[in-house]
Amino acid sequence: MDASFEPYGRLLRMLMPSLRGIVVHDGFSNLVWASDEWDLAAEPEIVKDAISNALADTADFAGVMRMPDADRVVYSFAVRGEHIDLLGVVSLIGQLSGKQSDARPLKYVQQLVQPALECLRRELSLRSQLGTREHDLGGRERDLSLMLEMSSQRSASASDADEFDLILKTGLEHMNCALAALWVPDKNIELSLTRSGQPMSPDSLKRAQQHLLAWMQLQQRTIVVNRISKVASDGAAPYKILACPVRHPSERVMGVLALFNPPSAQDFDSHQTRIAELLAKKATLIIQAQYDSSTGLMTRHAFERQATVLLASEGAPHVHCVLYLDIDRLHVINETFGMHVGDDVIASVAECMAKTLPRGALSARISGDRLAALIPHLGMEAAAAVAENIRAAIAAIVPRAGQGSFEVSASLGVAPIGRSDNALAHALATAEIACKAAKDRGRNRVEVFQDSDQSIIRRHTDILVIGKLRDALENDSFRLDAQPILPLRGNYGRPRFELLIRMLGDRGEIIPPGKFLSAAERYQLMPTIDRWVVRRACGLLGKHSESVGEEIARFAINLSGQSLQDESFLEYVIDQIKATKLPPNVLCFELTETATIGNLAKAQHFMRTLQDLGCQFALDDFGTGVSSLAYLKDLSVNYLKIDGSFVRDALANTRSESMIKAIAQLAKVMCMETIAEYVETDNLRARMADLGVDYGQGFAMGKSQPLEDLLKELAIYEATVSIWEIPAEAAAKALQSSG
Repeated sequence: MDASFEPYGRLLRMLMPSLRGIVVHDGFSNLVWASDEWDLAAEPEIVKDAISNALADTADFAGVMRMPDADRVVYSFAVRGEHIDLLGVVSLIGQLSGKQSDARPLKYVQQLVQPALECLRRELSLRSQLGTREHDLGGRERDLSLMLEMSSQRSASASDADEFDLILKTGLEHMNCALAALWVPDKNIELSLTRSGQPMSPDSLKRAQQHLLAWMQLQQRTIVVNRISKVASDGAAPYKILACPVRHPSERVMGVLALFNPPSAQDFDSHQTRIAELLAKKATLIIQAQYDSSTGLMTRHAFERQATVLLASEGAPHVHCVLYLDIDRLHVINETFGMHVGDDVIASVAECMAKTLPRGALSARISGDRLAALIPHLGMEAAAAVAENIRAAIAAIVPRAGQGSFEVSASLGVAPIGRSDNALAHALATAEIACKAAKDRGRNRVEVFQDSDQSIIRRHTDILVIGKLRDALENDSFRLDAQPILPLRGNYGRPRFELLIRMLGDRGEIIPPGKFLSAAERYQLMPTIDRWVVRRACGLLGKHSESVGEEIARFAINLSGQSLQDESFLEYVIDQIKATKLPPNVLCFELTETATIGNLAKAQHFMRTLQDLGCQFALDDFGTGVSSLAYLKDLSVNYLKIDGSFVRDALANTRSESMIKAIAQLAKVMCMETIAEYVETDNLRARMADLGVDYGQGFAMGKSQPLEDLLKELAIYEATVSIWEIPAEAAAKALQSSG
């Protein structure tokens, strides 16, 4: 027995000397303390009767009087706390003998011992508060242990889906529930788990899900249902329910974690409620970590993790597809109406995709305005149909009031997921290629990846090459070759060379421009490559400036349209020429007709500035543009390079032959010289000369060789000019042998 109650026993005996015994019970009839003379152990009904009366009578120190036999009387008094909670019952056993044959009235005894009861009330109240705190502390320690246990299991978890499963299992095991469910419609999360470890059919829980979500969004708080007012025949399942909100970062309720128990189970108590709320917060944190806050779709990292787990869990090979979506012209919306409108468009597009995808699909925001989805167990034709439905839904988006008037569209690519070590990454890459092809072909359309599609194959190759290209730029793994451009007629003209860039492979092998320039253009790396060529060419030619003087040779450098758009590129070229002390008249810059006309004003400024220094310019691929002649009068070029498509079939196609002749005559009138590309045979060389072309370039004129080797042998050209006086065919062979 607790000795701390002894003083209260002595106080009661002082107030009532005839007491035979004293006993104290808590509000649940559990014995707290009793004096040595206590003799009611064999009569528990007296204590239960006293507690029942105390629960019925809420008066202060409400009491009852009982006489178990002729010489004993028992007075029992309820001791209540501040909120009329029953703290306990104090029973006093009186002796009836001798002079006192009649029991004293209950009211009299109550007034007599009230000072001691007041003291006992304070003692029991303090003990109750201390016990509650100890209970709470114990509960919180158990909650902390539970969370630590979940965290340790989470470290071994393969995916976020496993974490949701762990939350449901924890709810079942630690609260001994029959069913646990997690519903977050915005995230396409519909999970349930029974004690047997099996989920329930989503359809069987649909009504409960709808009711609880509506109720939760209305109440905005945890809901506990321990009293069932309806039976199953009325349409409501007879379950006790503990439901906690799963909240969005904005604090709105976006889902619910629900635990169910049959009516025969114990009521959900405050401790279980606290655990459920902790589990709901855990689910909220997982969702915040794995879902993009503005679109509601998964982050790329979460998408790749869950997709990898899904693909790894499949036994026999299955057909899965990936969708890749890119919003068309979003930058125009951002620049015209503001970034906040663009963000609304991204969110609307994401909502369209999430609503249209079939159940079980995974969707993510890859980056910016690019979204992706994995559709399991669906073939290419069916996946393309889903993509088309998504495209149509996006095209129907209407801007919100006040955002202006604009149309929203998206391009989508569809690709299958193969069976390889990195199947998901490869499928995403191929789906992105198909998406880019959709943009190339007019936007607002769906393209399916096909191995036979040359445009898609080109993009696929570019993706594979771009990494190697960036490494080559970082490690300076390039080389310049020089291909001769020689006179076709007579004995005039000095030798010219076009500088051609070559990329060096891992084993030192040569990778021609056709293998990497497409990727460089697609990924905006041409200005970087052009800078490397200019820097390298000026550096090497500058070291041999005496051998490459005006009367010896001229070297042509190709420039891209992207470099013309670069505001700092012109200054960079001038700085390189000056830094290497290279005579500017040694250089000739080649610009394609398409790039020049597409950047006409910048091209004119670029040409005039460098021509003032002494450089020359050639217009490459001339004749392929639809407005070649119209723009030629506005361009101050020195050479026209006739496109190789005309040269190749000049012997068999009279129209190509006529085009070449017309270009040659036009150039003479405009004081320009002409160069024929792809002069591959002696017959072509002779025919180009007959048509009035001035220079030829191709295998029949001379093969390319490393620029460094050419510069070492340039003395051959400097030593004598007689080489240009021999027949052109012999001169070409001499150049080939020297190369």
